[in-house]
Amino acid sequence: MNDFIATAGPSAGTGGIAAAFSKAVSLAGSIPDWALSLVARIGVAGVFWRSGQTKVNGFEVTDSTYYLFREEYKLPVIPPEIAAPLAAFAEHFFPALLIIGFASRFSALALLGMTLVIQLFVYPASWPDHAVWAAALLVIVARGPGFLSLDHLLFRRR
Repeated sequence: MNDFIATAGPSAGTGGIAAAFSKAVSLAGSIPDWALSLVARIGVAGVFWRSGQTKVNGFEVTDSTYYLFREEYKLPVIPPEIAAPLAAFAEHFFPALLIIGFASRFSALALLGMTLVIQLFVYPASWPDHAVWAAALLVIVARGPGFLSLDHLLFRRR
């Protein structure tokens, strides 16, 4: 019989539940950094890539994207004619780098900066989403991309 079922069955009482919880925490603590980083890289890359796809038709930034930057986003300092193609580029370039694990920390920092701009100037009420993006990006910055990455292959310490 499975240890988890034996210790956490209905008749096990609170001691069994505490032991099962302790075992689950121990298992979660053994998840390697590379696995966390891989999930973070793929997940956050997907969010930004899909956003980038809404801004383009082929290789052209759409008129509706310029409209959004001009009328809804209204970023300070950067004119919409520059911000729209820059955002479309960044939302494709940096996620692609994250997927292959190249310049991962730099890419994560770039997307973290973009997240900060979105939070402060575009959609401040969406802070729960932005916090999740920031958490994933900070895992990459703090722990690196892991061994399933070009960064590891090219720059690992010998």
